[in-house]
Amino acid sequence: MSGHDAEHTRPPPAGTLRFFASVPHDCSYLPERTAVTVFADPDAEMNMDRYGALAELGFRRSGAHVYSPHCPQCQACVAVRLPVARFSPNRSQRRSQRRLPKISVKVLSAKYREEQFQLYRRYIGARHPGGGMDDPDPAKYMEFLHCDWADTEFVEFRSGQSLLAVAVMDLLPRGLSSVYTFFEPAMSDISPGRLALLWQIQETRYRGLPWLFLGYWIGACRKMQYKQEYRPIELFLDGRWQSFEPGQALPSRAAEQA
Repeated sequence: MSGHDAEHTRPPPAGTLRFFASVPHDCSYLPERTAVTVFADPDAEMNMDRYGALAELGFRRSGAHVYSPHCPQCQACVAVRLPVARFSPNRSQRRSQRRLPKISVKVLSAKYREEQFQLYRRYIGARHPGGGMDDPDPAKYMEFLHCDWADTEFVEFRSGQSLLAVAVMDLLPRGLSSVYTFFEPAMSDISPGRLALLWQIQETRYRGLPWLFLGYWIGACRKMQYKQEYRPIELFLDGRWQSFEPGQALPSRAAEQA
């Protein structure tokens, strides 16, 4: 196995918790594949300490559901996080960083705002047409991004008075978790998604937290290729976090599917 073991301390125990596997369903990322998802018991009490412990074991939140891919014949989905103290931007990221002082940033509580929702609708319609998310309503939008037990913030990025992007992030005990980022499709030439991610790296450092959790990386999925540009990056492989340095190829985990 390539990569180096990431230095970390053991996360706090998640406590007694039941997990349930879904029936096989169509994979959202790799065509003609089926997927199985493991969910933490939705009736169990969840809080940010427990969720933080699960995030350090490769789990992720979507709304109130805490889940992890668990496909018997495929291991393509790999949890990733950035050790922000060691992050070193590449040339294109440094160019983007120089734009950040010209962008106004405001951290807001997690509640519905019409302007943000309309931006989300434009983003989904342009970037994910026909994907099952392209006809959102306010209730489904908030159910996807927030839940009662989550400590969540909505971060606005503005160019002048125009809303450029919104980054939704969870505040974990030992890191920030990037839940979702959406931006103005007409402004994609200035890479607003990259700007938002670079800001989240800076913010994680500012808050004295070691990691920015980025969800899952799938090597064969074009929309997730950007995650491998951030180095060093840590992948949760074989039950532990492993670090991959600049220039080091990430392992292919797209195992064969029968």
